[in-house]
Amino acid sequence: MPTIPTTNTDWQDTTLAFIGSGIMAEAMIKVILDKGLVAPAQITASGPRAERGQVLAERYHICTTTVNRDAVQSAAVVVLSVKPQVMPQVLPELRGHIPPAALVLSIVAGVPMQTIAAGLAHPAVVRVMPNTPAQIGQAMSVWTATPAATARQRDQARAILQAMGAEIYGPDEDALDMATAVSGTGPTYVFLMMEAMIDAAVHMGLSRRVARDLVIQTVLGSVLFAQQSDRHLAELRNMVTSPGGTSADAIYQLEKGGLRTVLSKAIWAAYQKSRLLGERCANIGQPEPNGLRDGG
Repeated sequence: MPTIPTTNTDWQDTTLAFIGSGIMAEAMIKVILDKGLVAPAQITASGPRAERGQVLAERYHICTTTVNRDAVQSAAVVVLSVKPQVMPQVLPELRGHIPPAALVLSIVAGVPMQTIAAGLAHPAVVRVMPNTPAQIGQAMSVWTATPAATARQRDQARAILQAMGAEIYGPDEDALDMATAVSGTGPTYVFLMMEAMIDAAVHMGLSRRVARDLVIQTVLGSVLFAQQSDRHLAELRNMVTSPGGTSADAIYQLEKGGLRTVLSKAIWAAYQKSRLLGERCANIGQPEPNGLRDGG
C-alpha cells in the first residue's frame, strides 16, 4: 500500500469538528495543535458530557459543545470519533447538517464508509485506522477514501494523519481490516511481549523498576535499529545470535513454543474479527425505507 505523495493544504480558515471527545479525539486535537496545523479557535469538540468539554476547553483552548449539530454547522472537516455502538444515534442526528463541501473523517472502528456516507447523506468520507501511539504523535495510520473525496479533501486527511505520525493509503477497506490486525491491534502484542519479559526478569531476581527500564530501552533500541537499517529482520536477528550462545538457546525455546504460529493465528483472528465487525455495522444509521420507523 503506497503512501500518497503529500501536497500543500492551506489551513488558515479550515475549521474542524470532533464528534466525540474521548481519548483518541483528545490525542488528535493535541498533536494537531502541537504541529501548528490550525489554531485552537478553529477546533470544536462535541460530546455528551459538559464537564469533559470544559476540561478540553481549559486544556487546549478549543471550542466545545454538547450539541453535535452545532459543532458541524460550519466545519470543513468533521471527525467522527465516537464508539461504534453510538453511531446509530449519531448518523441520523447529523444527516443533512454537514456542509456539502466538508470532509468526513472517521476513526470509528468497524463502520464501513458506505454506511457512513448513506447514514449522513454525505458522499465524501475518509476512513482511518490509527493506533494508540497517536497519543504521542507516533501513530501508524492506514486510510482510504470514497471516490467522492476530492484531491483537496484527501490532502486534508493526509495532513491530519501526518501530524499524528506516519500514514499509509490503502486502495480499499479490506486494507483497513488488515491494518487493524497488524498495526491497530499491534501495540497489544508488543505490550504483552514486554510484560512477559519484565515478569521473567523479576522472576530471575531483578527489581520490577530495573526490569521495566531494561525491557523498554531494549525494545525501543531494537525498533530504531531496525528502522534505520536496510537489512532483513532475520539478518538483524542473526547478528546477535552466536552459535551455542544465549540467543540461540532462547530462540530454540521460542520456536519450540510456536511463537511464530501463535502470533500469526492472533493476527489472523484479529483480521477476521475486524471483518465481522464491519459486516455487523453495515446497516447502522440508515433511514428506514419510505421513511417508516417502529413498524410505521
